[in-house]
Amino acid sequence: MNRIQVCTKLFSSLKLMTQSKVQLTRNMCASATAGTDKYQFQTLKLSTPSPFVVHVEFNRPDRMNAFNRQLWTEMKDCFDQLHNDPDCRVVVLSGGTSKHFTAGIDLFDMMKLGQELGAIEEVGRRGRLLEGTIKLYQDCISALENCYKPVIVAVHNGCIGAGLNLITAADVRYSTRDAFFSLKEVDIGLAADVGALQRFPRVVGNQSWVRELAFTARKFSSEEAFTHGLVSRLFDTREALLDGAVKLATEIAAKSPIAVQGTKKNLVYSADHTVQEGLDHIRQINMLNLQSEDFLTAIMASQSKETPVFAKL
Repeated sequence: MNRIQVCTKLFSSLKLMTQSKVQLTRNMCASATAGTDKYQFQTLKLSTPSPFVVHVEFNRPDRMNAFNRQLWTEMKDCFDQLHNDPDCRVVVLSGGTSKHFTAGIDLFDMMKLGQELGAIEEVGRRGRLLEGTIKLYQDCISALENCYKPVIVAVHNGCIGAGLNLITAADVRYSTRDAFFSLKEVDIGLAADVGALQRFPRVVGNQSWVRELAFTARKFSSEEAFTHGLVSRLFDTREALLDGAVKLATEIAAKSPIAVQGTKKNLVYSADHTVQEGLDHIRQINMLNLQSEDFLTAIMASQSKETPVFAKL
């Protein structure tokens, strides 16, 4: 038996093995819904614009989506839950109805923190409170990167301080043409401490530009952000921005969740490791993925010219 005959026999066997599973998967996915009613947050709104796509919107329009302690906490909880939600394959994060994507950290909240510190006399204990607070903020930003589901951010108008830190942890960044950005921390007497100094240079690959922005806190436009690779697409209106983000999310959500999540996991890992370490890591992932039902489903769909439908993960 020659190689072509062997391959033909193999695909015939795979077809018999997977036909019933594929049909069952189609039935399961036909009624797929993210079930966002189970997410109960005050500073965030969740919806399902298309199957397996969850739209997360900031919901503090009266404060221009400024980050207070509740928003920091709910953001982390939200993305930790989405990470494990089989009804979610892709996340779109937007500024909702607010004038700005986010105005950055809520200074009123910082004043409350100052009052808490004032009530503690001993410097070591004040330091411990600050350490815990900073760690909460850092974990919130990292939750986007640690979530296995791709995160697409849709930025309109202002993206200031904490917002710029946040979007560097996302996978894809879109914005409107009227968007503007600022790494604002030095203007309030701080060094950015929740991820921008670590991720921003890696995202754009230009240390000189990032240091200029970090040292001066100057505002820069969407065109400048696009030129340097911080955002990958620009849109004329907020509506077009959101449509574009959801369209991309829908396309990704139709792919194998095992393949997409394995890809993100390795991209994140490889960013902080050598090429060889990244190759070793993906080899460990694919030694399992090559045995998955998704792999068989994709092969069968390719042979039959049908659109593959993948089970929840």
